[in-house]
Amino acid sequence: MSIGRPGLAAFNTMERDEAHRLVRTWLDVPRWADDLAVTRPYADVDELETTMVSGSATITDVELEQALARHPRIGERADDAVHDAEHSTREQSGVDQTDAEVARRLEEGNRAYEQRFGRVFIIRAAGRDAHEIVEQLRLRLENTDELERAETIDQLTQIAVLRMKETLS
Repeated sequence: MSIGRPGLAAFNTMERDEAHRLVRTWLDVPRWADDLAVTRPYADVDELETTMVSGSATITDVELEQALARHPRIGERADDAVHDAEHSTREQSGVDQTDAEVARRLEEGNRAYEQRFGRVFIIRAAGRDAHEIVEQLRLRLENTDELERAETIDQLTQIAVLRMKETLS
């Protein structure tokens, strides 16, 4: 186990405030983070993941806005002062920042998405290349507001689960 990666056993025994701060690096929703911190210990990572997923179903619009503020636009460089830059940079590594056509399509898609839904487009970028992300962005622009809100929360939850597994590995 490397420094900075506590493992599940260490997470289960952390002080509540420390666990809360860690969980907020996975998904910045204070109530959700507090729920995860107080329901410890978890028998295994699968139990923690199940709790994370079920808890995300109750995210409010205000909480969603707060969580999204921690994520840069797809294709844009993360700002350490605002975003979880270390996570975001690693997660978006499949987006080739030097491909001008992809950059243009992402910029146009991000702008259209924000005009359509009033929030930043979020997708689990880890494991996806830029072309797949652009295609998902195009498809999601066709969603209803309700469907896209649910998709956004699902994507945030997928990102949070990946971050949790990486942190506790």
